[in-house]
Amino acid sequence: MIKVSVMYPNSENVQFDADYYQKKHLPMVTKLVGNALKRLELDLGIASRVPGESAPYVAIAHLLFDDIASFQEAFGPHAATFAADVKNYSNVQAELQISELIPF
Repeated sequence: MIKVSVMYPNSENVQFDADYYQKKHLPMVTKLVGNALKRLELDLGIASRVPGESAPYVAIAHLLFDDIASFQEAFGPHAATFAADVKNYSNVQAELQISELIPF
């Protein structure tokens, strides 16, 4: 199983509409990638390790897929649609990381 983390860095001038992201963007992603998506989680940053300091990421979406191939097949055809929607909820470029999940 792999986890695709889409991370939106926090900064002084970041704009991020969490309501739109939760109610419009992520449901669109879920619908378009279909059954290849095994699970979706959303982290909304509230703090960092330093008291009073902002979280390093304003939001992180975690999408779980069986493997990289299934992610690429499901996500690739819709990448332009997903990218075009970013302007509706944020002014920051997301970072993307694909990780292998190791159960303990």
